[in-house]
Amino acid sequence: MSTAAVSGRRGSRLGWNLLGLLVFVTAGFPVYWMLNTAFKPAKDAIDPDPSLLPTSVTFSNFSRALDIADFWGPVGRSLVVSLTVVVIGIVVGMLAALAISRFAFRGRKVVIVGILAVQMVPLVAMIIPVFLLLNDLGQYDRLAGLIITYLTFILPFTVWTLRGFIVNIPRELEEAAMVDGCSRTTAFLRVVFPLLAPGMVATSVYGFIQAWNEYLYALMLMSQQNQTATVWLGNFTTKHGTEYAPMMAGSTMMAVPIVVLFLLVQRKMAAGLTAGAVKG
Repeated sequence: MSTAAVSGRRGSRLGWNLLGLLVFVTAGFPVYWMLNTAFKPAKDAIDPDPSLLPTSVTFSNFSRALDIADFWGPVGRSLVVSLTVVVIGIVVGMLAALAISRFAFRGRKVVIVGILAVQMVPLVAMIIPVFLLLNDLGQYDRLAGLIITYLTFILPFTVWTLRGFIVNIPRELEEAAMVDGCSRTTAFLRVVFPLLAPGMVATSVYGFIQAWNEYLYALMLMSQQNQTATVWLGNFTTKHGTEYAPMMAGSTMMAVPIVVLFLLVQRKMAAGLTAGAVKG
């Protein structure tokens, strides 16, 4: 290989590395600034000439965040809602995705188009109908009503995502298991389900993040006594202004469950995200 070609490859690799570094810095800087502000003294958080690196570290913002309003109540409610939505969404979504992927039935294409159409509807457009419906059903300001509401936009995402994973699993594996004496259910549990597990983990994490970070419906459908963690952050904005340092401390504490969940399932999630990338 000529020197010019080697030099060109090194230059191309350097360019891609610099681009990757730029993307990393751009995406990571808001997280860094949140952590930086969370550990700053409150007066430094509103300094018109802020420093990029922290000059002093304090944990008082976390104490203030815990004292300004009930913290564990909203976090507990958010965990209950998010985990319930994920469990119901995965179970129902897996069965629906399996039916769409493996069975031919009348109206199958209509169902697929309907799933896509639901995801295209802006969430803000459904606030009033959802509010009126939950009010008529007696589920306004209740966690069950909020769970049902979240399922309306997380379940279509779950079905569509899991369908993509199931389609990439060859039918021949199930048919071979059934030839060996397995029923369709046993073939699914022993053959398809283990291959689908990484995709289910990846879908569960994304569904959990959507439910955990949702703000608009939690604000409109829940009272202050039953508020979730995202709405709880609004307590730091008062008529006297915004307490940025405690707010960033609260945001940091809210990010902990997501980070812990990701660390626990990162291997399965990576496998799920690359499932079907190579066929052979």
